[in-house]
Amino acid sequence: MKTSQPVVLVDEKDNIVGFGEKFITHKIPVKLHRAISIVILNPDKSKMLITKRADDKPTWPGFWTNAVCTHPFPQETYQKAAERRLFEELGFKTSLKEIFNFIYEAKMDNNIWGEHELDHVFSGIYDGPISPDPAEASDYKWVEIGDLEKDIEINPNKFTPWFRIILERINV
Repeated sequence: MKTSQPVVLVDEKDNIVGFGEKFITHKIPVKLHRAISIVILNPDKSKMLITKRADDKPTWPGFWTNAVCTHPFPQETYQKAAERRLFEELGFKTSLKEIFNFIYEAKMDNNIWGEHELDHVFSGIYDGPISPDPAEASDYKWVEIGDLEKDIEINPNKFTPWFRIILERINV
């Protein structure tokens, strides 16, 4: 089993209040911590890359979500963490820009795992080969944004809670 890096615990203003082990931090009650989400669009911005979370992830296994979701290491900027994890999880690099951030809280149906994150959302444009890390993503696909919005409306429980919020707020 891989040893996990600590996650950065913060208050609502993003002031560091401590550090927590990744898996323990995601057990209910979940403490507020830093996170990153990356949205990747094709060059004409008509399609979004979505990934299916690996089945052995403790939080939202097998759910569809944005391209990459992660946590910055202590003393790592949000930008550097986004760049690092995009390459580690999907095997490519592209320019990323922070577009907004938000705080959300979600609990899984099992009442064991959850999220409580200050999530910084980045976007990028890409059109090339993708090599997902199977420990992170079991599948991926490019989806027309209009079709994605309809699918989330009809089948919200196929998608992670943070991705549903991101899709509502993103300006494509």
